[in-house]
Amino acid sequence: MSRSQEEVEATLQIAKLNVEDLRSTAQCLAFSSTFTSGDYCLMELDETLCKEIESGGSLIIRGDKIDHAVLCSQDKTYDLKIADTSNLLLFIPECKTPDQLPCDQPSLSVRQCEIAGFSNHYWELRRCRPKLKKLKKLLLENPYEGPENEQDKSQSTVLYTKEDLLSQIQASYEELMDHLKVIHACQINGFWRLLDFDYEMKLLGHITQLMDSESWSFSRIPLNVSLQELRPLEPEEMIQHCLECYGKRFDEEGEVFYALNEDKICRATAQMLLQNAVKFNLSEFQEVWQQSVPEGMTTRLDQLKGLALVDRSSRPETIFLLKTEDLPEDTQERFNTLFNMREKWTEADIAPYIKDLCGEKQTIGALLTKFARSSLQNGVKLFNSRRPLS
Repeated sequence: MSRSQEEVEATLQIAKLNVEDLRSTAQCLAFSSTFTSGDYCLMELDETLCKEIESGGSLIIRGDKIDHAVLCSQDKTYDLKIADTSNLLLFIPECKTPDQLPCDQPSLSVRQCEIAGFSNHYWELRRCRPKLKKLKKLLLENPYEGPENEQDKSQSTVLYTKEDLLSQIQASYEELMDHLKVIHACQINGFWRLLDFDYEMKLLGHITQLMDSESWSFSRIPLNVSLQELRPLEPEEMIQHCLECYGKRFDEEGEVFYALNEDKICRATAQMLLQNAVKFNLSEFQEVWQQSVPEGMTTRLDQLKGLALVDRSSRPETIFLLKTEDLPEDTQERFNTLFNMREKWTEADIAPYIKDLCGEKQTIGALLTKFARSSLQNGVKLFNSRRPLS
């Protein structure tokens, strides 16, 4: 029922409130005839997300039926969690905030507002890491192995556009595009493809062999000459893609050059050597590894963080492939896997395998404190699981 000005003034009098002490507009609430409690959801946004919406941006909820839903802005991913509140939250479309009401009216005025719905909970957002493990799995369904192998692909081969990936991967647009670059994916005929690792090494081999035959420095490889010389062997776009993955582009007197990244090439070479061996004698591996990289490059074990693990407790010492990307994405599952593999870890050994789990402003030390116990052994600090492992 609507309230008249007289009824409002009578209510204020009963409450012993002076009209002069209040704003000059009273808003009277009544339930709408179409009132419902299930048609609306509330979401709490921080200042950054509010500005994104106000500037015309979009917030998108992503996830398959089996996934926990996440919300994505242009460049960030957030966990969606229902938060209950003891205060009933009312949806009042026509309600005005104090700054929207006139404050200089000579007498009390009354506005009638209808309550369209209510809620006792809302969606709370918490910044989280994008869930990108699925991306490489999708792209590895049909890796690119060179133009000669594309003819064997059937018409039913599943390939993915940018839009396809955005619809299936729980990550923002910028996080997805950044990770495509990290995993060396490239766009071929409008579809995102991951190069087969052996084919990628073949491309890299062509470049380093040309560099050696022309006596070029690995910090100054001319693009145009490389494309001309290697055109009979591989498509130009693949050669340039490989240079983008393993080098840094720069211009000099109108000509394009690439400076190869020593650490990236040494790391890729190590992966090539280790991928077909269960374990490798460490000293033998280091010798073969150094011989396998281009002249002038120096191999170091710290180039293999998050890719390979050294076992110094075995005799002789060994090294084996252990890639961070192959470990579980969930934090507790990641720690369980690592502690099942090795009961006790030094911080130096375990850090590369948990670094990507750290949230905003979270350190590796804080993560270890939460999920592991520490102990001293011969003066060395070691970490083991906080919970019993099956």
